[in-house]
Amino acid sequence: MEEKTDLLKKAAGEKAAEYIEDGMVIGLGSGSTVYWMLKKLGEKVEQGLNIKGIPTSLQTEGWAKEFQIPLTDFSEVHYADIAIDGTDEIDPDFNMIKGGGGALVREKIVASSAKKLIIIADESKVVDELGKFPLPIEVLPFGWQLTAEKIAEFGAKPVLRKKDGRVFISDNGNYILDCGFESIPDPGHLHKNLKQLLGVVETGLFVGMADLVILAGAKGVKVLNRVKVQNGEKTIDSALWDKKE
Repeated sequence: MEEKTDLLKKAAGEKAAEYIEDGMVIGLGSGSTVYWMLKKLGEKVEQGLNIKGIPTSLQTEGWAKEFQIPLTDFSEVHYADIAIDGTDEIDPDFNMIKGGGGALVREKIVASSAKKLIIIADESKVVDELGKFPLPIEVLPFGWQLTAEKIAEFGAKPVLRKKDGRVFISDNGNYILDCGFESIPDPGHLHKNLKQLLGVVETGLFVGMADLVILAGAKGVKVLNRVKVQNGEKTIDSALWDKKE
């Protein structure tokens, strides 16, 4: 099963590399699916593609250097042409939970700077409603217990993330609370409420940010694009969002 999932991730990652053009600044997301995109991108760079990448995590930075992908940062550029990233959950409205790897703050900064955000995933990440995956929330270490108590008032069960028996420290030097919700019917509303709490740095709710989703499944790779505009708002064609296809 794990080998099959890796093949799906590879398919999605390699498909995403097709959207990268010469001269672009690319936001390089984090996670195992992004690894395959980076590997393919490295091959294109070796063949002469001229791009620069902005990594969203120290792990991604390490992979990019391994594949000899030129890097930059926001001291040199002010936006990315596209950002390519993975997700832990995604619903039919393209709302997502991200941060399973702990890079949610940098991922959101890079994604918000991009003219276009491409999400790559295997079909197991598709859900009807967010909340099965615990919501990561990055918080300041000082007084994190008080912050956790305030988050719990919204119906969550916050758990301090640990790794190898020690408290997990984000690339920004903060803690992460993995918050179990029974469901998240209104991601935008919850995100706004959580952001108002003192001590919360950022939430793993990515609302209305994705423009295109590359979804790999048993029957191949689907590209889902927000193409309809109604009353000035982008919407997706629900007929495209059929994980049983």
